[in-house]
Amino acid sequence: MSQSVAVEDYKLGAGDKVRMTVFNEPTLSGEFSASADGALSLPLLGDVQAVGKSPVEIAKIVQTRLSDGYIREPKVSVEVTAYRPFFILGEVTAPGQYPYASGLTVLNAVATAQGFTPRASRKVVYIRRSGSTAEETYRLTPDLSVRPGDTIRVGERYF
Repeated sequence: MSQSVAVEDYKLGAGDKVRMTVFNEPTLSGEFSASADGALSLPLLGDVQAVGKSPVEIAKIVQTRLSDGYIREPKVSVEVTAYRPFFILGEVTAPGQYPYASGLTVLNAVATAQGFTPRASRKVVYIRRSGSTAEETYRLTPDLSVRPGDTIRVGERYF
C-alpha cells in the first residue's frame, strides 16, 4: 500500500515553485514561488493564494482573473517545477533539510541523510505530514512514501 500523492491531488504549500504559462502571453508566463504566507506574486494580478490549492485550481483562478478585463479567453497552465523540501531528524548520520524528489520513499530519504546511525530503529519511523501538528507512527516498509514538507524522525532502538 503506497502512501504517495497523485500529481493531480497535490496541494501547494509555502516554498513550492510553479511554472505558469499563459498562452501567447510570454510577459505573463514564468516561474513563481509560493511565499511564506502561501501566495504567488503574479504580473498584473498581484498576489494569488496558492496554499491548499492544486495547480489546476490555481490555473482556473488565474484564468478567471485574467479574463476579467485583462485578456480575452486566456489559456493558463500551471505545473509544479520544485517541491518544498522534506526534513529528516533523529538517528540518521546527517539530519537536516533536503530537496524533495517525486517518488521519494523513507528509505531513499534515509539514504539522502547518509544512512542510519548504529542505534537507529529500522522497524518504525515517525512522520509529521506537512500541514499536520501531530506525528504519526509508520511501519518502515520499502514503499513508505515521503511527501513534500514532511518531517521524518528516525527513533532509537531499544536492545
